[in-house]
This record gives sequence, structure tokens and C-alpha cells, in this order.
Amino acid sequence: MLEHGAAPPATQQPESDPPVGGLGARLMRRKPVERLVAEGGQGEGGSLRRSMGVWQLTMISIGATLGTGIFVVLGEAVPDAGPAVVVSFVIAGLTALFSALSYAELAGTIPVSGSSYSYAYATMGELIAWVCGWCLILEYGVSVAAVAVGWGEYLNELLDGAFGVTIPDALAAPPGDGGIFNLPGLLVVLLAMAFLLGGARESARANAIMVGVKIAALVLFCAVAFTGIRAGNYTPFMPLGMAGVSAAGATLFFSYIGFDAASTAGEEARNPQRDLPRAIMFSLVIVTALYCLVAAVAVGALPWQRFSGSEAALASIMKDVTGQSFWAVLLAAGAVVAIASVVLTVLYGQTRILFAMSRDGLVPKVFSTVHARTGVPRANTVIVSLFCGVLAAAVPLGQLADATSIGTLFAFALVNIAVIVLRRTRPAMARTFRVPLSPLFPLIGFALCLWMMGSLRTVTWVVFGGWMAVGLVLYFGYGMRRSRLATAEK
Repeated sequence: MLEHGAAPPATQQPESDPPVGGLGARLMRRKPVERLVAEGGQGEGGSLRRSMGVWQLTMISIGATLGTGIFVVLGEAVPDAGPAVVVSFVIAGLTALFSALSYAELAGTIPVSGSSYSYAYATMGELIAWVCGWCLILEYGVSVAAVAVGWGEYLNELLDGAFGVTIPDALAAPPGDGGIFNLPGLLVVLLAMAFLLGGARESARANAIMVGVKIAALVLFCAVAFTGIRAGNYTPFMPLGMAGVSAAGATLFFSYIGFDAASTAGEEARNPQRDLPRAIMFSLVIVTALYCLVAAVAVGALPWQRFSGSEAALASIMKDVTGQSFWAVLLAAGAVVAIASVVLTVLYGQTRILFAMSRDGLVPKVFSTVHARTGVPRANTVIVSLFCGVLAAAVPLGQLADATSIGTLFAFALVNIAVIVLRRTRPAMARTFRVPLSPLFPLIGFALCLWMMGSLRTVTWVVFGGWMAVGLVLYFGYGMRRSRLATAEK
């Protein structure tokens, strides 16, 4: 029997610490799975609290995923794919599915907060773990800012429809998009920070309510916009060919960022080995079904050429179909709540990843300091929130979305490889979920991630290369020497 709130044992056989050696051995040193699990929840000055079941974990993943692409990025993807944007959603969803299977196996085997960073640390060594963690910072931290930018668009739609006023462009858009400072983007991040500082359980409850609102808003959109569908809007179905569909799929992969958010709650789940795989798979199925349904209705109700430049496309469709502002206002209100839940849950995931990296010594201890009363890494939450808020206020949405996608795809590719490595190095380890047809499915997931990365623009690769260069400088200048594995060797 397990004690209440304790994580179950992760393995059936021990693993020894990696031997001390030269530079190559130091870069490849792995953190034993048993040690990762044993340290679960422990921080500087306090511990995280195990308070979440499968329902809360599923809501975290849906909260982090649903809304980002369909409310915000759809207007960026349709001009590339045309009506075939539905196919783009399916391609992005399949890419996410293969990686989700790998996440589900590793989340049930290594139930800790670090997500793919911790999985890489246990299988491929410290340097690869750092690279993966650095990609996760790009994935989670930058996506918070990107979603916050879109939140401001829908807030303006709501204010315009309900009260006939809008936030001035100078204060509602970042430089490069016609503004000076995106004030709404900053405000929604600070609001999410306030919820997170109250505690994980309280944040999970608020998120569950917001997820219910966002699903209701999307169902309402489908019901109303369905009456405006015109068959002619579906032709030509693929105006820019398969290249356009592929490019849109790479952009829309941003919409699936978040299904892995449940894995960042591994140290706050009551029964992580059972519930984490279920939450990951449940959330991906629900989100994919809703995305495809809404996209099919949207492109049927509005000619694809009119999506260009629209970051609040669904509200515009509602207004066009009904000829009334009421329905658009109602949808905009739902979108404001929906997108706020994405900011909340993705920001949560970012803080927990940094918590794990800090506990391992790769980033400063301030990120793993836990407040004794609330069980929350307070300083971590405040620092990350301010960083993401500034990004939201200063950087355009499109650049943020693509940068997030490439970081996510790289991390997902590593997770697929980690499953194969762990199957070979620890075949007797207890697994509550197993990827079917391994290593075939993980290899397919790996190949799909590389293919979608190849569809991204050159400028995105340049930004990614610069981000990774900065990360490697930080690792060799700080992380490699401060790593707890390194200090244990001395």
C-alpha cells in the first residue's frame, strides 16, 4: 500500500550514479530515475503539495491547449492552407499524438515536474537535458506571451461590442504591429500570476471553471456559424497546394502546445503514475476533435481570403453570419476567459519546469524555493510572470508563435527518442502505460517533428539557433559547474 500523497515506486531495479570521467562523461552523466522520483516535490524551504486527481490534470492539459490555436492562430494559418486548414489541424494533431504516446509512457514511469527535461536527464544525459529544458523555456515561456497578445485582441472585441470603446492601438499592440506597448497582454499575465500565488489546488479549480466556459463558447460558435456555411467557400480546397497545408500545420502545431502540461504537475498529483498518462491522452483527443470541428465550420462560413491579419477571426465570423453584435460579444467574452486559462496553465507549467531544473542545480536556487504555507515557488512564479509579461507587451504574435513551435517540436523529438533509450537501458522498469509498436511509433513521432520543423521559416530557425547558442553559453558557464551531479562527484 502507498501512503496518502506519496508517489509510487518508479522501478523494479536500482540504477547507479554515472561514473566520474572527462568532459564527455560529464556532459553525458545521467540522473538515476530512482533519485528523480525520490526528490519529487522537494524544494528549498518547503515541498510542493500532492492535491490533483485525473480530472484536475486533464483540465490542466485542456486549459493549456484549447483556445490558443482556434481563437488566436487560426487567422494566421488559413491564408496559407485555405479551407484545407482542417487537414493542417489533423496533421498537427497526428504529430502531437505520436509524441503524446511517448509522453504518456514517460510521465507514468518518471512522474516528476520537469516533463521532457527530466525524461532526457534520466536517459540521454545532462547536456541533452539542458538543451531540452532550454527548449521548454522557449515553448512555455514564449507561448504565454503569444497567447497573451491574442487575449488583448478579443478583449478589444468585447469592449467594442459591449460598450462601444476600445483600448487605443498604442496601448493594445506591440511595436511592429502598430502600437507602443501591449497593456492587455501584460495584465492577463499578471492576473494569472495572482492565481498561481494562491496555490496549485486553487489554481486548478479556477482553471476547471474557465475550461468549461471555453468549451461552451466553441460549441456556441459551431451552432451559430453553421447556419452561415456556404459550399462555395470550400473551393478551391487547397489553393496553395500541399506546401501551404504543411506550412499551416507547422504554425498550428502551436495550438497543441499544452497537452503535455499535465506532465509538469507530476509532483503535485496524488497518483501520478496512473493519472498522468490518462490525462495526456484524454486532453489530446478532446482538443483535436474540437479544433477540427470549429475549423471546418469557420472556413465554411467565411471565405478563406478574408482571414488574413485577423487575430479574432471567430468573433468576426459570428458578427458576419448573424448581422448582430450580440453573438460576437458573447463569443468574445468566452474567448477572453478561454485564453486567460491558457495563460494560467502554461505559466504554471513553466514555473514547474524551472523548479525541477533549479533543484538539479542547473539554474539558480531561487527557482526552487517553496513558500512553506502555500506550497508555491513564489519567487519563481513572480520572475517568470514578469518576463512573460514583458514579452507579451513588446513582441508581435506571429514571431512568438513560430518561435514557440520550433522549441516545442525539438523537445517532443527528444521525448520520442527518450522512450526508445529507456526501453533499452531499463527494460524491467515498471510502466503503467506503454507506447504500442515501439520503437516504430516513437520513430514516427520523431520523424514527424523533424518534418514540421523543416516547414518553418528561415527566420524562425535563425531565432532558434540564437536561442540555443545563448543556452549553451549559460550551461557551460553556470549549469555544468553548479549541477548537483557535478558537486556530488567532488
